[in-house]
Amino acid sequence: MGKQATMSKRKVMVVLSGGQDSTTCLFWAKQVFDEVHAVTFNYNQRHSLELEAAKKVAETAGVASHEIIDVGPLLRGRSPLTNHDAELETYDNYEQMDEIIGNRVELTFVPMRNAFFLTLAANIALSKDCFNLVTGVCQMDNANYPDCRSTFIESQEATINEALGISNFRILTPLISLPKAETIGLAQSLNGCMEAMAFSHTCYAGKFPPCGECHSCVLRAHGFAEANVSDPLVERSKNVNI
Repeated sequence: MGKQATMSKRKVMVVLSGGQDSTTCLFWAKQVFDEVHAVTFNYNQRHSLELEAAKKVAETAGVASHEIIDVGPLLRGRSPLTNHDAELETYDNYEQMDEIIGNRVELTFVPMRNAFFLTLAANIALSKDCFNLVTGVCQMDNANYPDCRSTFIESQEATINEALGISNFRILTPLISLPKAETIGLAQSLNGCMEAMAFSHTCYAGKFPPCGECHSCVLRAHGFAEANVSDPLVERSKNVNI
């Protein structure tokens, strides 16, 4: 489950996007730490519905604090998540998506996003005298995001410590080596996590019910299918009048 915290004071900051993985990480943190804080970033993302999801998930988890930091349109590039004129690639199924993406960097990759967010999150964590930061990155998603690899996280952790002149700031990545089906198994083991998962948001198209065709939707559906578990978000969407 990635690095474990070594601080005697069990206090942590979680980067909470409002998606499936960050929701799982939030409830993992609640099980591991005594005091849990969360931070969410509004970066003018196409799927801004995740901001409302983050609020609901944080409320459900009963965190010590939750902030939404508005960084506006600072992050740029060709990604359809930040460039709303760019077309969002869609797929019929997981196998087709796997073949199309291959070894390329995924089109939804936002350059420097995680480096930027982890730096800001570290600043906010330290303001709360917190030296542990949790992020839901995963290098097993076959998404080809360079900033979701363990090598990047280790480098970022080293950079933060170097910038601060310390050696005890930790970036924890409980999902870094877990396939989606295993993250779902972890979520099932965490008290209250699957209930909160019903209010998470993953769809890059920013739709509810989820579009079912974007990279994140297809990946999420594949994980739940492999785990042989019903997705609480999909089940909730069946009972909501749109």
